[in-house]
Amino acid sequence: MMKTLNLAIILAGALAVAWWSSRSPEPVAATAPASAYSAARAMADDQVMSKAPHPVGSTANFAVRDHLVARMTAIGLNPKIQHEVAFRKVGRAKTPVYEGATIENVIGVIPGADAAAPAVLLMAHYDSVPGSPGAADDLTGVSAGLEIMRALKAQGRPKRDVILLATDGEEAGMVGAAGFFQDHPLSPHVGFVINMESRGGGGKVQMFQTGHENGRVIDLFAKTASRPSSSSLSVFLYELLPNDTDFTASLAAGKPGLNYAFIGRQFDYHSATSTSAVLDARSLQHMGDQVLPVTRALAFGDALPGRAPNAVYAQTLGSAVLAYPPTFGWAVLALAAALLGIGMWRAGAAARGLDLLRGIGAGLYGAVAAAALFHFARRLSGVATGYFEQRRLLAQIDRWELALLLIGLGAVIYAATLAGRDKSRSSAAVLPLAAGLGGSLFGFDLLGLELGAGAAVLGLMAFGRATVPAANWAGVLILGLLAALGLQIAVPLVGFLVAWPLTIAAGCAALTGLGTAKSGLLRLFAWGLTILTLGWVLTFGHAVFIGLDVAEVLAVFAWLSALLLWPAATPSKPGTGLPKKALALLAVGLGLALFIRMVPPWSPRYPELTLVTYAQDGERGGAHRLSIAPDLAPWAQKVLAADGGKRGELSIPILTDRAMDATPAPPIIAPAPGLTLSRSADGSLQLLAVPPPGAHTLDLDLSTDAKLSDASLNGRPVPMLDKPGELTRLRLKAVPQGVTIGFRATGPGALTVAYQAITPGWPADAKPLPPRDAKTMAFDLSDSRLVYGTRVMRW
Repeated sequence: MMKTLNLAIILAGALAVAWWSSRSPEPVAATAPASAYSAARAMADDQVMSKAPHPVGSTANFAVRDHLVARMTAIGLNPKIQHEVAFRKVGRAKTPVYEGATIENVIGVIPGADAAAPAVLLMAHYDSVPGSPGAADDLTGVSAGLEIMRALKAQGRPKRDVILLATDGEEAGMVGAAGFFQDHPLSPHVGFVINMESRGGGGKVQMFQTGHENGRVIDLFAKTASRPSSSSLSVFLYELLPNDTDFTASLAAGKPGLNYAFIGRQFDYHSATSTSAVLDARSLQHMGDQVLPVTRALAFGDALPGRAPNAVYAQTLGSAVLAYPPTFGWAVLALAAALLGIGMWRAGAAARGLDLLRGIGAGLYGAVAAAALFHFARRLSGVATGYFEQRRLLAQIDRWELALLLIGLGAVIYAATLAGRDKSRSSAAVLPLAAGLGGSLFGFDLLGLELGAGAAVLGLMAFGRATVPAANWAGVLILGLLAALGLQIAVPLVGFLVAWPLTIAAGCAALTGLGTAKSGLLRLFAWGLTILTLGWVLTFGHAVFIGLDVAEVLAVFAWLSALLLWPAATPSKPGTGLPKKALALLAVGLGLALFIRMVPPWSPRYPELTLVTYAQDGERGGAHRLSIAPDLAPWAQKVLAADGGKRGELSIPILTDRAMDATPAPPIIAPAPGLTLSRSADGSLQLLAVPPPGAHTLDLDLSTDAKLSDASLNGRPVPMLDKPGELTRLRLKAVPQGVTIGFRATGPGALTVAYQAITPGWPADAKPLPPRDAKTMAFDLSDSRLVYGTRVMRW
């Protein structure tokens, strides 16, 4: 009973630390001093600009532009507008992809005392996606930028210019930022970039991206950060993900900097629910608390930070950031090994070689079993992976996170309890194997079977005889030391994630003689260290949870928790203890996953997504009512059934790579894009593509059977169409005048053009849409009309 109480106290304390660490600060009132940052003042701008969806090129976006010009003028920034058709090549695409839009960047400047000194650039985008007011993404960044510039202006004249760049067309492919760094005369003047973004409606602001050779930049960040959420793990992971922000364009231009965003409440990301009424003002405050101090230090400092080797760093607790060169990680590992050695010497565990090996196996078992159970929980929830599919989880994200927390703790406690029991092999093997097999109840699940079988094999090898608790914990820590060593060799920027909690756990092992010490004071001190460090681990786990929809990855944090929790979860005496509390935690966690499957989460706060369009083949004339979302909501079913056609599937490869629910519908008045191929006087060929009147989006997939050269977009040379048969994709927004694709050909050939054009608004000559209830919302370009087709043009 006492052991269970001790474990409960540690867990409650750690959860309290994690909750406190993940909270954003309270918003500051508008009556704050002029040199201070106030979320209330910033929110006033956000409310004005987020009255309606405002995609690039829309009338609503022009209204936001005008508000920015007026506000920058009032602050004294002398704003200018950069107007152009900008393009950006998508760097991560396998085949050439170009995104473009007609953009209007709004640029204001606080002149510095030294006009020749490299400038500091604050950057955020003001356009939204269609269908979303964009109160968070990214009017929080724009509003914060205005308030930061106002606070800097109130402080006096900085030593260098400070530029506020409100980019347009970020949602069209970061083309506004690309246009600034490619073409604007202020671009060469920029010496440091701070970007502000959002991928949700709340949460703590994270600094998640820097340029290369960031050692001195991180030194500056550590000195100025306010309750930061950042680490070299974030920087490492983000470089692996297929995500971009405006900061991508500044990195491509060779500018160092810092990229900030909050990513909580992701249900509101790109959603009609992203209004100022639901935006978390604490996140808006934290954005300013983070960015104003570092901007002030840069603006009034003597020099901008130069380049230095990348640093290993992470937040600890409060506003503390620990940073050091990667080579210092070896010293951390040496300390962890020394502390572990002291603990083993004090406990006499060093001689128990077989128990140490069983401890290593038990630690591995706990990690793999947790991954198998996490994977099974996701299958049990009934929610598939994907951008649209995940919304069912996002509507009840707290319940889902609680389910995974209980499952992870249950897996750790289960493994630790079995390590102290005789004849535990069957119990160890059955649970993960059942989870692995259970996943296939919902369709064959190879990954689940592999994880379940792997954990079962580890259980059969590691368990079967009760082990001495001290030796068993030592084995778990040895596994941690080996993992930290591997990371230090292979990915030193990530090694801290294991090395830091391992060192604290090894310190507790040294203090308590791997848990054998009788001193209550030493145990109490070890408890305190365990609570603080476990809270830190859970904070990181929470950040990864909201950033990655990959439940199995969270097994890493379950395993890190085991390094600290193992002595509290292991029975005091070998051969005693039953895993009842672990099984209870697992049952509740899996029960919550089943609840998610059985009970729809939709409500007026979290309405169900619908994305329908009236699609017409511009070449053959057939039309369909089309639902693009993979889950067919009841309202969407009514839309498809309105014309009485039989529901089937329709594939439009240029729109999506999967078949969509569709029903035949009467043709409507929907003109196709204008496509004209002509030859210039110099012998080159030009394709002029003009969207239909009123269209917001024009997408083109181009391929040729001939060898082409000297390709260009609106006269700008670009590498495309140079390989016969290779697809080149153009994704264009707000280009009513169209685009010109130029190229040269040495002989006859053909250009195949697949197109789609999307125009906002349901067609007037079609049966009207049924009314939506409060639990259903339009998403993105829903309720629109689409014309698509393929045309072959020869010369």
